[in-house]
Amino acid sequence: MAQNDVTVPFPAGFFSSAEECSVEAWLAFLGHRWNALILYHLSLGDLRFGELRERLPAITAKVLTERLGELRRVDLITRMPDDVTYAMTGLARDLMPILHSLEVWSRGLPDPRDRYSRRD
Repeated sequence: MAQNDVTVPFPAGFFSSAEECSVEAWLAFLGHRWNALILYHLSLGDLRFGELRERLPAITAKVLTERLGELRRVDLITRMPDDVTYAMTGLARDLMPILHSLEVWSRGLPDPRDRYSRRD
């Protein structure tokens, strides 16, 4: 493995090809439903599981548990010693300006789901 290669422990079957480059892998991971939203809320401060559920009312407890586990396995979040509070890691804090830039870029653009779901 080359020095700059990143190994990301994704769930089995998460990707269609094991040969995807790291940028594609990270974009897919961050685009996986809820992951970026969980990171956004944790960027505002450490939160308990119940607080995350309150901020994301459409997510089920089961799915939130799964997503938190995925985010922990790739070292974007950590569970604090009290075992109920979640916090961003330095890796996730490094990612936040990138996500913020994407959010700023996307302001005012049409929702892409409107275009790709339409048959022309």
